[in-house]
Amino acid sequence: MNSDELPIAAAADTRQSESTADEPEREAVTDLTATEPLGIQEASAQALIEEERIPLLERVETEQALPSIVTGTSATVTEVGQRVADLQRREQTLRREIAALQASQARLQEETAAAQAAMGRLVQEGLKELEQRKQSLQISVEQLERRQERIRSEMRTTFSGVSQDLAIRVQSFKDYLVGSLQDLALAAEQLDLPQPGKAMAQSIDRTTPKEDRTSQSATTPQFAEQSFQEQTKKIRNLLDQYRNRPDYYGSAWQLRRTFEPIHAERVSNWFFTQGGRGAVRTMGSRLQNILIASATISILHTLYGDRLRALVLAQSPERLGEWRRGLQDCLGITRSEFGPERGVGLFEDPMPLAQKADRLMKDGLMPLIIIDETEEDISLSLLQFSLWLAFAPNPQAATYSY
Repeated sequence: MNSDELPIAAAADTRQSESTADEPEREAVTDLTATEPLGIQEASAQALIEEERIPLLERVETEQALPSIVTGTSATVTEVGQRVADLQRREQTLRREIAALQASQARLQEETAAAQAAMGRLVQEGLKELEQRKQSLQISVEQLERRQERIRSEMRTTFSGVSQDLAIRVQSFKDYLVGSLQDLALAAEQLDLPQPGKAMAQSIDRTTPKEDRTSQSATTPQFAEQSFQEQTKKIRNLLDQYRNRPDYYGSAWQLRRTFEPIHAERVSNWFFTQGGRGAVRTMGSRLQNILIASATISILHTLYGDRLRALVLAQSPERLGEWRRGLQDCLGITRSEFGPERGVGLFEDPMPLAQKADRLMKDGLMPLIIIDETEEDISLSLLQFSLWLAFAPNPQAATYSY
């Protein structure tokens, strides 16, 4: 049975049940009409008829409305069916979407877990590397701190640290000594001291020929006199050659280094103004002072040959070692040229140097005394010789020897 037949069957059943229910009433009316008088029976029948007529009218109206109710119900059932089908389709679509979202969620959770694990490994590796670097830096810092403490302890206890403190404290006193030394040198230059060479020449004049007197007087040159002025042109030519045309591969005892105008000015002043006897202000570096001394030795060796003997005075073996290496480098000489009986002598004490210079003078040789900047006191015994070159420190600045 379809949905359209359901309301009709229900209406038929309703009519059948109503007719079945009316049958006892009719029997009761029949019984009443049989027993009651005729007038009363007619009135009762009329009432019963009226009572039956009203339900019958209602039934007719109900039966007339049934087709429209059945039609509306059929349309409603069709619409409901369509909505149910749509809802079922939407349900299936939603189920598929939910399944896809759940799969995507599971995949994202796996990727997130993998990323978190990788990030955790990276963080652990980074922390481990940072810890290692921190430990190495701490070890380095501890080593540097221990080294700093050791250096400070050495400075407080060793001679170098104590000497540095003492040097700073006596700097003013040293400036005073330097000024006094320069004044003493100027006063010594102005003294009219008898020249040993002249006295020897006078004694020889009485017993030797004229040519011997000329040879002996040449061993003690007086650079400020007219005899030296004759060699001025040659000295200037050599200075110009050193300055403008340096020969880096020349023969031994020839200057092999670059010679600046300031160096030439110091050497020229020592020759022509100071007459080969005097102090020259330091260049601020021992190597620069050695360059000036090397130029002086080279010029004198060119003028007097092997008769020249350079005697260097410095306070310590380390400074003498610097002088030896510097002279070798600037003059192109070998280590065999250094020694008591060689071209260059190195001395730490002024007394042996003065004795050596005196013996050289007696042997007819020409000593050139070179005094290092660090010599604070100059022995008066050194000032009696004809050739001496002293490097005076700068009073306004601390020297490089500290």
